[in-house]
Amino acid sequence: MRLPQIFHSWHKRLRRMFEKSTEGGDNATPSIQDIAGRLAEEQQRLRQLEASSMPKERSLLVLGSKCVGKSTAINKFFDREEHTTRPTLALEYSFGRRIGSGRTPQVMNVWELGSLDNADQLLEVPMRTHGLQQLAVFIMVDLSQPQRFWTDLECAYKGLRDTSQELLSRMTPQLRETLEQRTLERVGQQNKEDLGTLEPLPFPVVIVGGKYDLFMTLDPSLKKAICRCLRSMAHHIGGALLFYSQKVPKLSKVLRDTISHMGFGSPSHPFRSHVTDHNEPLSIWFGTDSWSRIGDTGVQSVERIGATFGVAVPQLRLEKQQLQAPPDPAKDPGFKESLIDEMRSQKNEELATIMRDVLLRGKFESVQN
Repeated sequence: MRLPQIFHSWHKRLRRMFEKSTEGGDNATPSIQDIAGRLAEEQQRLRQLEASSMPKERSLLVLGSKCVGKSTAINKFFDREEHTTRPTLALEYSFGRRIGSGRTPQVMNVWELGSLDNADQLLEVPMRTHGLQQLAVFIMVDLSQPQRFWTDLECAYKGLRDTSQELLSRMTPQLRETLEQRTLERVGQQNKEDLGTLEPLPFPVVIVGGKYDLFMTLDPSLKKAICRCLRSMAHHIGGALLFYSQKVPKLSKVLRDTISHMGFGSPSHPFRSHVTDHNEPLSIWFGTDSWSRIGDTGVQSVERIGATFGVAVPQLRLEKQQLQAPPDPAKDPGFKESLIDEMRSQKNEELATIMRDVLLRGKFESVQN
């Protein structure tokens, strides 16, 4: 039902209500208190109707290592055909919509961050636009490059932490308390003894280890160090951990189901099994790991996790990547616009003619001199 129709029917109900109350004569005239009570009841009913008819929105932010498959995972979820996947230049937005079980529209906003370099302002866009209350984050790291994935993971975490803390400082105490309660329910289900040692983010975070098909070929001792590092980081920030490869259908389906769960809110979590063996693809849901299960290293901070992993796998420090000029979008088949392309072609021909005239004039003048 549209809102104008709702207000119209509300007005007719009130008029009939007052007409009935005046049929009994002057003694049946409603008092001010009666009118106020009836208005309050109708307003409450209207709010409930609006809440059930308005779309419910959630937001996902996907960030992490370059060329790890972020765009591919999003396109697979939306069933988009992939002829050639263009590199994400900055921050890209897409959305999905479905009708829930209660016939209520549900909207999922998806933001993809192309690069972690100088991304502080870009990280703030999805958080501020939709709010931290409805946000979930996927950090994808490249398991096939263990010598640099920690730098990507640490950079992503610190950016999310700093941006969310700044936004939390501007919220009301009631809203901050609500987010803290949700975090406690998400993280402290099975490991209450570790709660005081964790620094969870105020929204669910899923760390996704991409390119698992290449990870399987690594040395067992290296795989063990990588798994321990990722488990420690996921546990410390109160997140979940999942290994993924688009070439392994089973893992691809789990990631797809996880995106659907975070974006549309299915009743049960999509991790069908709890896997901690470094010889298998890890699958660890929120609040189901602990320091004692991870190893004998005890409680760890982000700095200690990075230092321990750096001893086992020396990390390449990410020098400021030189900004390379992106390919010409006008020649990208993903940006085709027939009218604009025709006008651009005409302008290119005109420009080529002018350049030829300038060159001929220059040669002619040089001969005269």
